[in-house]
Amino acid sequence: MALIHTIRSACGALALGLAFACGAHAQEKPPIKFLVGFPPGGSTDTVARVLADKLQGMLGQPVIVDNRPGAGGRVATGMLKTSAPDGLTYMVAPNATTVFPTLLYPPATLKYDLLSDLAPVAAVISYPLALVVSSQMGVNDVKGFVAWAKAHPGKAMFGTAGLGGQTHFTGLQFGKAIGVPMSVVPYKGNGPLVTDLLGGQLASAVMTAGDIAPHAKGGKVRIIGVFGAVRSPLLPGVPTVTEQGVAVDGSDAWAGIWAPAHTPKAELERMQAALSKVLAMPDVRTILQTRATLNPDFRPAAELDRLQRNELAYWGPIIKASGFTPDQ
Repeated sequence: MALIHTIRSACGALALGLAFACGAHAQEKPPIKFLVGFPPGGSTDTVARVLADKLQGMLGQPVIVDNRPGAGGRVATGMLKTSAPDGLTYMVAPNATTVFPTLLYPPATLKYDLLSDLAPVAAVISYPLALVVSSQMGVNDVKGFVAWAKAHPGKAMFGTAGLGGQTHFTGLQFGKAIGVPMSVVPYKGNGPLVTDLLGGQLASAVMTAGDIAPHAKGGKVRIIGVFGAVRSPLLPGVPTVTEQGVAVDGSDAWAGIWAPAHTPKAELERMQAALSKVLAMPDVRTILQTRATLNPDFRPAAELDRLQRNELAYWGPIIKASGFTPDQ
């Protein structure tokens, strides 16, 4: 019995030692970095932090969010391009950061190429863009807004969180569809835009639905339509703009994850597989849907690549026809 006890003790000590060694080895793994081109607190930052929290346990190494705001996300994209392609640096970004700058700025200004300098990993979320009006307008739907715009063409304008993004050009497309050229009123982010909508200083806006949905419950603003082929599962009671008689070929905005070009395929597939599992977790889906009005929408690398190429082809002629030129 003494011999058996000794063997058991030795095996237990060995198992404990191995477990400690494995734990120490896991802790020694270098951290994975998620670059975010915006300050903390916004939708993209929220997505990055929710994913990072779950991924570090799944991947067995720390995952940190590195906020690098500036130039509408172009600073972070430039950093991603110059990062080592070792599977330790990724960027979480909306299509407004990747697709639209590619169409708006010359290569000499961007200093990176979306299709050759970045490797798509996965699309992770999608979210509706909404047509929002101040309650002071007395408008309840798109039909009513069109009538108002035609009666007040000089006041037919819409706010946007910034020039050169999807909300900007979607608003211009809407004005073209209703036959009333609508002027754009640019803001530095959705914060001041929401403030003016709530105060009645701004009549309407095209914006991400998640940033205005909580305020719509108070009655000071109304979400009268969403842009997209079908109603958003996040706002099932809000009809699409097209459903209300205005044919605007809009679509949901989305966000994805990219790595530096030449990152080993094994690393990209490892991250892609982990993201697929995380976005299927009920608690993650609940957090994104209820707290941020974001739809978990995993799409693998090949689909993300097709998505960004399709959007480049779709928005390119629209942007060119608008004549818009951004400040360099």
